[in-house]
Amino acid sequence: MVVTCTSFGINGIDGYRVEVEASSRVGLPVFDLVGLPDAAVKESRDRVRSALTNCGYPMPSAHFVFNLAPADIKKEGPIYDLPITVNLMRLSGYIKADLKDCAFIGELSLSGRLRGINGVLPMVITARECGIKKIFVPAQNASEAAVVEGIEVYPVSSISQLKTFLDGNCTIAPAKPQSKSKISSNNFLPDFSQVKGQLEAKRALEIAAAGGHNILLIGPPGSGKSMLAKRVPSILPDMTLAEMIETTKIHSISGTLHGDGLITTRPFRSPHHTVTAVGLGGGGTGTIRPGEVSLAHHGVLFLDELPEFSRSALEVLRQPIEDGTITISRSGQNCTYPCSIMVVAAMNPCPCGYFGDPKHTCTCSPVKIKRYLNRVSGPLLDRFDIHVEVPPVEFTELRTKRRSEPSAAIKQRVDRARAIQQLRYKDSGTTCNAKINAGQFEKYCVIDKEAEDTLKTAFEAMGFTARAYDRVLKVARTIADLEEEEVIRSHHVLEAIQYRSLDRKYWSI
Repeated sequence: MVVTCTSFGINGIDGYRVEVEASSRVGLPVFDLVGLPDAAVKESRDRVRSALTNCGYPMPSAHFVFNLAPADIKKEGPIYDLPITVNLMRLSGYIKADLKDCAFIGELSLSGRLRGINGVLPMVITARECGIKKIFVPAQNASEAAVVEGIEVYPVSSISQLKTFLDGNCTIAPAKPQSKSKISSNNFLPDFSQVKGQLEAKRALEIAAAGGHNILLIGPPGSGKSMLAKRVPSILPDMTLAEMIETTKIHSISGTLHGDGLITTRPFRSPHHTVTAVGLGGGGTGTIRPGEVSLAHHGVLFLDELPEFSRSALEVLRQPIEDGTITISRSGQNCTYPCSIMVVAAMNPCPCGYFGDPKHTCTCSPVKIKRYLNRVSGPLLDRFDIHVEVPPVEFTELRTKRRSEPSAAIKQRVDRARAIQQLRYKDSGTTCNAKINAGQFEKYCVIDKEAEDTLKTAFEAMGFTARAYDRVLKVARTIADLEEEEVIRSHHVLEAIQYRSLDRKYWSI
């Protein structure tokens, strides 16, 4: 006798269909699992046996064979406990219901209760695309799975509850999606109104948010670099539903949702400078997991004390920052994760932090300063569109009673600039000014004659690379958008050039 039920697996951030086949025949009590299972899947036999026995459904003495198809894809994790159990109960005569158009995913405890699993959202999305009408998931994952419309999600607490429901002796209400009224964005984020002074840095961060530009903050300790960076999400545009779903899929796979539903605020990830290249980019010895660059997808990756990061970790960032995706290759497995991020980095100008500070004496030798700054490679530095100096805050600014501009007011200007960009790049694949490719400059970055002369003079005098030239033009495009001007003018270019001058001040030592 052969029975089949549907389950799903994860590859990258997408799910794929798995047919769980089961067969039994008379013979010695044997429990075989085939279909390229990993160690966690093979251990299902012990969890399933114990769960069924402890729930009062002893296994008959027979030879059982389970196949997880397609057999050429490695199956990972304990998510197949539930479909294996359902098939075993069908072969044993405990379940007689028709399971057509149903799917099952979940891990079992030894007592027969279901535990939460990772990656439910992408699997449920794939289930809907495959025409599945009902999917049974652990109760802990119900709010996450209910995000997907067009499929009934049934939260299950135990195999006893599932059997009773399939027999028609109880009801399980399908999980309801999160109310739209609860999908709020930046209500509880740190606000720029709490920051005293630093008008130049705030202006630079506004431009960065408006165009999706990467920004590097340089200044002495205590000047407020981290404080400013943590407030960037409060001025970014609200997430679209597609962005929410894609971001939630990544966090679902990584296991960082903790039972929450849809992620509605842009992520802010701030890894410690001791993070490894694998922790930053993703990977691992067993299952490939997304790293910090992917967990920050559609949000902000904040790198505090940038030169303190290992060289190998920083070099991992170069390609993902440029391409918006990162591909991790392991023996027999490749995974591509999206990482469309805004990078905000902060650093001191020297090891002691006071090089160039008029109020403190720097104790570092020129050799130590140069060695410290050279930890940030030229190619990586070039990938920051904006470099801005963050000076110490004056006492009078700290004691002023005047309230700083709130994030809501800055966000309104950012939203208007992003709306202009969405209309401009409609159907082009570009999402913001920072993502303009080389073939789009002539069409979208129109400059007048005076601005062109200014840019030419700066290019020759400051020795810009081709990449630096592109960055200046992109930032100037954003500054023009903030002023709602279609043509880039000379003062837009001059302000953009100002944000490329600090590398000459510090890195030319």
